[in-house]
Amino acid sequence: MKARSLSPAETAGLFRPDDTLAVPLGPGQPTALLHALGARDDWKGLRVLGALLVDLFPLFARPGVRLYSGFYGPVERALLQAGHDVHFVPADFRRFSHLARRMAPRVMAVAVAPPDAEGRMSLSLHAGAAVEELHRCGRDPARLLIAEVNPLLPRTHGLPPEHPHALHVDEVDVVTTGDRPVIALPDIPADAAEERIAAIARSFIPDGATLQTGIGGVPNHVAQLLAEGSGGDYGIHSEMFTDGLMQLHRAGKVSNRKGVYDGFSVATFAMGSRALYDWLDGNEEVRFLPIEFVNEPGLIARNRRMISINGALSVDLGGQVVADCIGGRQHSGIGGHEDFVTGAGYSPEGRSLLCLPATARTPEGIVSRIVAGFAPGSRVTTPRHQVDVVITEFGAAELAGLSVGDRAAALTEIAHPAVRDALRAGVDPLPPISDA
Repeated sequence: MKARSLSPAETAGLFRPDDTLAVPLGPGQPTALLHALGARDDWKGLRVLGALLVDLFPLFARPGVRLYSGFYGPVERALLQAGHDVHFVPADFRRFSHLARRMAPRVMAVAVAPPDAEGRMSLSLHAGAAVEELHRCGRDPARLLIAEVNPLLPRTHGLPPEHPHALHVDEVDVVTTGDRPVIALPDIPADAAEERIAAIARSFIPDGATLQTGIGGVPNHVAQLLAEGSGGDYGIHSEMFTDGLMQLHRAGKVSNRKGVYDGFSVATFAMGSRALYDWLDGNEEVRFLPIEFVNEPGLIARNRRMISINGALSVDLGGQVVADCIGGRQHSGIGGHEDFVTGAGYSPEGRSLLCLPATARTPEGIVSRIVAGFAPGSRVTTPRHQVDVVITEFGAAELAGLSVGDRAAALTEIAHPAVRDALRAGVDPLPPISDA
């Protein structure tokens, strides 16, 4: 059946006042459609499953609309603070696909690049957890599959035939159009502490390593150091593809002789600058695969010298990691944090690096991120037995294989010097830290 071509407003009219919708994380979101849905004011019970919203869509401020988010960003936090109906769904990124299947939303919508000559519309910057459910939705006559074509999106590749990373125009119900700019992340340079952390992290990365990097100043600075350095023969197997990983490619440092998906850098979504998106357009060196493969710990572990580089918000003296909550408040999401810590830990010669500044600035003053114990209501992202290396600007604590007491001592030594005596006594220092 040939897909109908409708405007975003006409497409929004196909929704029922009581309905269910699922959209992908971040750059996979159909932004023109979501804005058109916000123009309606007759919602009685619209439930939306998504993650990491890329715009302040008025839809989620409408009465009768409830958002279930698997990963908070600035938009979710702002909506929640304003009192809107936003709820966090605890799940790592791999489990998003199970949530979508269980919810079986009547409507699914996704942003795509324009169709090629054969009618294939690339899923562009996002494969993630939605791929199989999108195809399943398209096969079900009782459900509605919407593809929003945006000419500003790059046409990227999967690994066909198993992973085509595309929808065909014949399998979708509605094709609509959008021309809103694709979200671009600001280029925030690493500060002095992050530069020191990155330099320490660099010392753990041998030639021939397979890399996974998260978002932020530290991972990007590590990639810059690797691009400018004398080493090489790197592979890339990363949940997110970033500007830093593009720099590695441009520097000729990526060979992808990693043992899994050889010859290609592998990711499940990309976010960064417009220059990154232009570089990805038609680039067959990078392949986008569903989250079930990219974030599978057993598959991650098969990569040669797998090195994962991720952030954290706080670490206690037992080695437990909080990476998505602040004081019991949801700040971001679980994502692939534990998957890559686990996978790198089982990779031959692999290491997982958790990087964080030793202190943080809060309304109460400067506080230590290395703590004797977490406050009541804190939620652990990654358990202590998975953690390998924790890095601050004061050094690296290699925890794997250490006893409970030795772990505490190692973590104390990379805390800010002003708090070490308190940590040795097993208590958390009161803020502020005066000489941070």
